[in-house]
Amino acid sequence: MRLYKPPPIKINWSICHFLVPTIILCFSLAPANAFDVFLGTAVPGTFSHFSGRMLERTINKQIIDVNCKVVPGSGDIHNLTNLVQGSLDIALVDSRTLYDAMNKTGNFQFLDINYKSLSVLVPLYDVTISFIVGHNSGIKKLDDIKGKRINTGPPLSAQNLLFKTVSTAKNWSKNDFLLVTELSDSQSQDTMAFCHGNIDAMIHIGIHPDSSLHQLFTLCNANVADMADMDIERLVSGHPAFSKVIIPSGTYPGQSNDINTLGTQTLMVASPNLDEEIVYKILDAIFSSQKKLSDSHPALSLQKPDMIKTKAMGIELHAGAVEYFSKN
Repeated sequence: MRLYKPPPIKINWSICHFLVPTIILCFSLAPANAFDVFLGTAVPGTFSHFSGRMLERTINKQIIDVNCKVVPGSGDIHNLTNLVQGSLDIALVDSRTLYDAMNKTGNFQFLDINYKSLSVLVPLYDVTISFIVGHNSGIKKLDDIKGKRINTGPPLSAQNLLFKTVSTAKNWSKNDFLLVTELSDSQSQDTMAFCHGNIDAMIHIGIHPDSSLHQLFTLCNANVADMADMDIERLVSGHPAFSKVIIPSGTYPGQSNDINTLGTQTLMVASPNLDEEIVYKILDAIFSSQKKLSDSHPALSLQKPDMIKTKAMGIELHAGAVEYFSKN
């Protein structure tokens, strides 16, 4: 076998005399005292990571003395713990998970970590909770799911936790369903079962519009159950992590009406060590780029924090955020 031998590299020293000063000048223009901000998100491929990358670019472009870097992690619990320990400065965290962390409920019931030192900067986008149903299942509204075949997601998953929350609100038990499966959304296990007609309903948690749901509507004749009833109304009004959400008509193929449902919010949460001035600059940067962020995806629409809900969750607004929103 004849091995490939690369040709010798010829160096044009006259060009180097020009390039070296230029490279030195470029390095000298970079701020020597830039403040590093580590931003925790979910894994690549998620909307959380996409949003984090958009924020990273915006912050680095708008603020000269801040260097933002996205750090993808395994999930909200991982990011919250790293915030407390100082490994992250900011993280994108779901409001339901944050509520459970602050109040030692849900998956945090037996976790011996104190998250009370954390604070909120701003809500970034809504995370909608939808019951996806088959076109021929006869399911139009939430009550119609009773007696059907439903997938609730694996134990301790976000879908499973949500199903338990809705079941409590509706006074349902597993005996009220013809079949309850616990398939994961990993490798599309739940959608495969749905499209093959093995289940009548499944839980989807995410942003809208969603390209994967668009395919589900097109290829598998999916619909979304309307959740406008008194039980869900009481759930939303009694739990600060939840809010009412409407999926506008025309979002998906064949969807001729608005669909009432509920959801949570993805919040920017700060570590206890994040400086007030840095927070003010970050909020000013992202709100001045609000249109560019929403143009990247309609779900990424910044909202001013609801102070009443924030306090009810057991967490305070960051001092830098208080100052920013009091002036803007």
